[in-house]
Amino acid sequence: MTTPITIIGAGLGGLLLARVLHVHGIPAAVYEAEPSADARRQGGLLDIHPWNGEPALEAAGLAEEFRRLVLPGREAYRIMDRTGTVLLDRPDDGTGARPEVPRGALRQTLLDALPEGTVRWGHKVTGVRALGEGRHEVTFAGGATLVTSLLVGADGAWSRVRPVLSPAVPRYIGVCVVETFLYDGDTRHPAAAKAVGAGSLFALAPGRGLLAHREGGGTLHVYAQLGKPLDWLADLDLDDAAAVTARVVAEYDGWAPALAALIAESDTAPILRRLHALPSGHRWDRVPGVTLLGDAAHLRPPDGEGANLAMQDGARLGQALAAHPGDVEAALAAYEQDMFARAAAADSEDDMYAVMLGDDAPHSLLAHMAEGEQASA
Repeated sequence: MTTPITIIGAGLGGLLLARVLHVHGIPAAVYEAEPSADARRQGGLLDIHPWNGEPALEAAGLAEEFRRLVLPGREAYRIMDRTGTVLLDRPDDGTGARPEVPRGALRQTLLDALPEGTVRWGHKVTGVRALGEGRHEVTFAGGATLVTSLLVGADGAWSRVRPVLSPAVPRYIGVCVVETFLYDGDTRHPAAAKAVGAGSLFALAPGRGLLAHREGGGTLHVYAQLGKPLDWLADLDLDDAAAVTARVVAEYDGWAPALAALIAESDTAPILRRLHALPSGHRWDRVPGVTLLGDAAHLRPPDGEGANLAMQDGARLGQALAAHPGDVEAALAAYEQDMFARAAAADSEDDMYAVMLGDDAPHSLLAHMAEGEQASA
């Protein structure tokens, strides 16, 4: 059978696209590999940017719903060195422009704003092939297929849709991140909670850092960031939580105990992520009937911008399709030219991992922030 607009991936970008299409009366179906909306935790806090994320949510008619998700006080941040010395401490005075929301709650808001049945869970894509005249066949695990005349790959870093447009593959950027959670921090992990403060903590040294956020309910969400080769920890069973934790804690030998506790006292098994990015300026020639958005199109190291860009992509694509009724190719061409330019502008910004983990860390981050404040003054 031939389906309406087919979106692969129920992340923020794909759902935002489906919602904007729904606002304009355009039907779409979203296919997601995960078996349900709550199959896994959907990340931590996400700062919504006024130049891309907020307008995207406004285009989806969800501005008020978004504002109800904002966690007050979370725009506070502090920078420490490895000894626990506070080098910069900025409270949230209510004038910040990047409100923090729980990513999982934002995703659920988007899901709740779609007609029942829009998202088809448990559909893992195994391949996509062009059939000509803008039509594509999508194959799912188990052998089921569908044919669509408009296919959108919103399926992230390892997109199955991308190969019909581009041969590009993500490259490792030299940074591993180990994710941990400490629950009920103020009561059960008081020293670590005091170090994190009211919002975000950046504790940095050359080649390694700890980034932590205070989420709702006293949860401390931690990312240990380490400059390492791709095969780091390859000798360990990653399901052996104690062994992985011990290896990561060893990387922070000599750090202040309250900082090392952010890893050592984790209430969850550590999760290893090896960071990848697509080539800077990634683009492709127009191919009828298919396009990409979000990480599938312009994967970049996580710095808070990726999710906002993905939502902006979804909004802009939905608006383009609504503005060109009956002319899908004109809509896709307009969207891609706009998206390529926006992604290239984001690529040209500073490499935050070089800033945070470089030879002069944490002073390089302090200098970076001072420059930003001077530029905006």
